[in-house]
Amino acid sequence: MPCNKTFRPFRTGLSGFIVLILFLFFSCLPGMALAESPGSAAAFPLDVTRMNLQELMAVKITSVSKKPQAMSETAAAVFVITQEDIRRSGAASIPDALRMVPGIQVAHITANQWAISMRGFNNVYSNKLLVLMDGRSVYSPLFAGVYWDAQDTLLEDIERIEVIRGPGASVWGANAVNGIINIITKNAGDTQGGLVSAGGGTVEKGFGGVRYGARAGDTAFYRVYAKYFQRDGFVDENGNKMDDDWDAARAGFRLDWGLSGIDSLTAQGDAYTGSSWQNIFSSRGGVRALSKEEIDLSGGDFLVCWTREFSPASRTVLQAYYDNTERSENNLVQNHDIFDLDFQHYYRLTERQEIVWGLGYRMTHGLVKNSEVVSYDPGSRTDHLYSAFIQDEIELWKSGLRLTLGSKFEHNDYSQFEIQPTARLLWTPHEHHTLWTSVSRAVRSPSRTEHDLTLATPRLVITGNRNFESEELTAYEAGYRALPTDHVSLDVTAFFNKYDKLAALELGSPAGVVPMILEYRNGMEGETSGVEVFAGWNVTSRWELTAGYSYIQMNINARAPMEAVKNPAASSGFLEGNTPVNQFQFRSSLDLPFHLEFDTAVFYVDDLSSQEASDYVRVDARLGWKPMENLDAGLVFQNLAEGHHKEFNGSSGTVGTEVPRSVYGKISWRF
Repeated sequence: MPCNKTFRPFRTGLSGFIVLILFLFFSCLPGMALAESPGSAAAFPLDVTRMNLQELMAVKITSVSKKPQAMSETAAAVFVITQEDIRRSGAASIPDALRMVPGIQVAHITANQWAISMRGFNNVYSNKLLVLMDGRSVYSPLFAGVYWDAQDTLLEDIERIEVIRGPGASVWGANAVNGIINIITKNAGDTQGGLVSAGGGTVEKGFGGVRYGARAGDTAFYRVYAKYFQRDGFVDENGNKMDDDWDAARAGFRLDWGLSGIDSLTAQGDAYTGSSWQNIFSSRGGVRALSKEEIDLSGGDFLVCWTREFSPASRTVLQAYYDNTERSENNLVQNHDIFDLDFQHYYRLTERQEIVWGLGYRMTHGLVKNSEVVSYDPGSRTDHLYSAFIQDEIELWKSGLRLTLGSKFEHNDYSQFEIQPTARLLWTPHEHHTLWTSVSRAVRSPSRTEHDLTLATPRLVITGNRNFESEELTAYEAGYRALPTDHVSLDVTAFFNKYDKLAALELGSPAGVVPMILEYRNGMEGETSGVEVFAGWNVTSRWELTAGYSYIQMNINARAPMEAVKNPAASSGFLEGNTPVNQFQFRSSLDLPFHLEFDTAVFYVDDLSSQEASDYVRVDARLGWKPMENLDAGLVFQNLAEGHHKEFNGSSGTVGTEVPRSVYGKISWRF
């Protein structure tokens, strides 16, 4: 039996697991009288289209310091994607919504795979970016990156996506090296009543979602949801359809319960199953042939968060979650279980000093079914991560000068003890002008791939290295935020990053010997620098324009003379050529008469020399109609500028495909 079919019985039973999650949720509500859901007016959260720029800058975010603070008060490069941004962008997935962020690199590899990173080092296995769903880390312990085809939820339930460009390791820990993406869903109290959405088109062949929320007693709210989609494959360089289509189903729930005047509880869970296809090259009888292979993916998670508000000056949060991921693909079958426990305490020490500190523990159990090509030693492994952090924010002068000092302390089973400090300074000379600067240290700790992997083919062998150390970053940042007028905003960030002990595949055998042996080593170092600019203009109450630009320069080199490191196989030119030097975006959102909406977006992405991908212009448009508050319809056109274009190559034998021009329609009804 092929290895990619080994876990299929779990997928067959996953629908039962979804039903079990929903059953357990309803079973835990004994004694709670289900009340009628509120009227439609109460079912809608705050409409950000009614906010002016000052109100948007005052939106509270939590990803920078693990405490609520206004965007204008953060000494970091912050960007927030709101629910309204997602709706009007026409994005059908979380990765496509992330294209709105200046400085982020989002590239389709196939119809179901992405390469996503910030500030360089883009790859299908990007491992310097921390991604969270409601505070739950979704990285893969196998390679410390993200399987983006497994990250999803009902898009209408997302309240906002907080994106931090730059290191956040002082509070979030290892892997928060070049940035953080925190996807935050709505409180169940903001999703009362029902929702039905459906649509379809050329690439988006068909999709639909349902959600229902209601009150449980006087102080508890809940919602349940389910969704399904089927997406068609992309095309090759000649415009011929490829076999990389994708389908998935997902269901989940959320409960928000005010236990008392000072205690609140959140419980939520999800389960999913799906399959996608990829095109791979294989060698049969010395002939290279293209074949189609299925990827099976499934999993589930459950999270509980308890908050106690002692006073406006003191608050504790205790969070625990369990996450299971199963995945079966080309020569690799894996099953990972993660249990995570996190405690944090915020208190205001004086009127001018606030402290946040916390403790954490994570246990990861991974099982890999070894094949002739890919194997891990040991095949089954349990790892433990212990952590603590403290952050102190001090108001130096009441004129608006604030200093933040903090550090994360971690112990893992690979690189042992790690310290990741930061210092941030913010000055607000005027309520409409903010300047900030920071210096931080972050590490990307080793994963199982660098430690335990053996990949063997007749001509090439790649091996892990038990002596592989953490990749290190020292980052320097400076930024300026301004609201020159009530209708114009500006955000500028400059950065300089210095990396050491970067991963490289180095020759472990004499040149010319077959099979060639490559080993993971800390063989590279380098520097990156750049600037990110974003501006917004509310032309009128019905028309908004935004523009963003990012520039990055990378200089990656071998850490030692070439003779000493035996010629790094992952050359500096290859790493540098994976990231576009220039990126530009322009978006327009216009409210027309007769309840019509017209939204356009233009993206320019520079060429990628290492991926043999030319620069391209992507043009998206959406024509929406909202005749009433609870009914929304739209027609979305994507990639209008070209018939198809390439964004990134495949890896490990996978054939990359090109993004075609597409159109789809969608309708949503709330009741």
